[in-house]
Amino acid sequence: MDDRRSIEEALGKRLLLGEIMARNSRKFPDKEALVYGKVRLTYKQLNARINRLSHALLDLGIKKGAKVAIMAHNCNQFMEAYFALAKIGGLAVPLNFRLNIEEIKYIINHSDAEAFMMGEAFVPTAKGIQNDLPRVKNYISISDSPVEGMIHYESWIARYPDIEPLILVEEDDPVFIMYTAGTTGKPKGAVLTHKNEMAQWMLMGIFMRTERVVSDLAEYRALAAPPIFHLAAFGFCQYVFFDGQTVFLPTQVFDPAYIMKTIEEEKIDVIILVPVMAFFILLLPDLDKYDTSSLRGWISGAAILPTETRKQIMQHFPRVNIFDLFGQTEMSPVVCGLRPSDAEGHEMSVGKAIPFVEVRLVDDHDNDVPVGEVGEALYRGPTVMKEYYKDPEATAHAMRGGWFHSTDLMRQDRDGFLYVVDRKKDMIISGGENIYPAEIEEVLYKHPKIMECAVIGVHDEQWGETVKAVVVCKGGETLTEEDVIEHCKQHLASYKKPKSVEFMPSLPRNAAGKVLKTALREKYGKAVRY
Repeated sequence: MDDRRSIEEALGKRLLLGEIMARNSRKFPDKEALVYGKVRLTYKQLNARINRLSHALLDLGIKKGAKVAIMAHNCNQFMEAYFALAKIGGLAVPLNFRLNIEEIKYIINHSDAEAFMMGEAFVPTAKGIQNDLPRVKNYISISDSPVEGMIHYESWIARYPDIEPLILVEEDDPVFIMYTAGTTGKPKGAVLTHKNEMAQWMLMGIFMRTERVVSDLAEYRALAAPPIFHLAAFGFCQYVFFDGQTVFLPTQVFDPAYIMKTIEEEKIDVIILVPVMAFFILLLPDLDKYDTSSLRGWISGAAILPTETRKQIMQHFPRVNIFDLFGQTEMSPVVCGLRPSDAEGHEMSVGKAIPFVEVRLVDDHDNDVPVGEVGEALYRGPTVMKEYYKDPEATAHAMRGGWFHSTDLMRQDRDGFLYVVDRKKDMIISGGENIYPAEIEEVLYKHPKIMECAVIGVHDEQWGETVKAVVVCKGGETLTEEDVIEHCKQHLASYKKPKSVEFMPSLPRNAAGKVLKTALREKYGKAVRY
């Protein structure tokens, strides 16, 4: 008993992700914490389920530092897994369910995951790759009925107690490995700590409450529309839980009418959407029939919100205050944001840095550039990731000089507002998903009729950007746009395949022989446009 009491006291003094739920279950036991369809859990109920899962994972041998891969659509069990692993010092490795099989296998193996938890829709995927996952010892299905050879989530956790696991976890211990697209075609695992995440959402609380959007509400209800394998969406949920409020998760993959219906029926106060989701909501022919009078806050993240989309949101939802957030996974993820009170006159800006995060804009030699000039954005603060998992070289390169090198090219005005100009490493963001051209180019070069190619992002009103391939065929060979797209479709996740293809006799190059992607963007359309 004394050992449990001393550990409980130690945990009570730390900023830990799992402690959010433990404390809220004591402070607000009967308050609704999480709503997923017909599942409505109070903080006491949600914390009890998280504790049962914690003990079940410990009994499987998932100890401090162990990794568990998770692939599921939004559901309460996915959320429970995040917090249960946090309580026992384990690491969640969330998987983008839109990745192809090879990418999924790579991430699970590279992360050293010892267990694989999946939603019912992904049970066939898991079964099909079991022989290629040598480190995975246990498969856990979030399914209505038991699956042969797998642990059935609900019947499994029901066998364990709901008391706190009381595992001594430190603030600097890792809690997630969030994989980002890799410039060489292999994703990199950003290791984020409890301190990273807790600092992020404490600082975001300061940042958002200065706007008095929710500060004058004793209670509010928040809808996380994007999938929570994305840190933007899960981070938003963390913030809401941190504030002791109620999170709603959609029961289906994004559907604009469903989102509007949920806002109306559940009286949602705050919502997070990636810009492409906002675009499709605005396309609803009967948009104005829904009662959205409860909606106060509109959080936009994961990609830049186009000015025209912002104007349309304000036209249809005149009572909302838009927070446009910008960052990247390695920063936990928010770096800066455009607050509603700053938007007028700065619509093309991504705002200012959040508290405690410093931003420098530098040239190729890491020298600060003058105000108004373009430079690479460097970041420093308590939200910078711990490292890239098992990649000390990439970590050292990104962290050189004590600052995280973002590869984002920005400029800053005299008032401190930041403006994204381009991406130093040519990354494409389409519908909130990060896509690296090098990965697609590698696939294109495998086609026997392609001599050379270049992939760029081009502006798209719906998706923000889409992938365009510029292809040079080998002498005497011909291809159609459909041929190229179909080839990519066989080797890449669907969202990474080119949406358009152009054929050229040769690619523009500089004197050193390097392909001039800037010339291609000028010809076919820049990636970021307002």
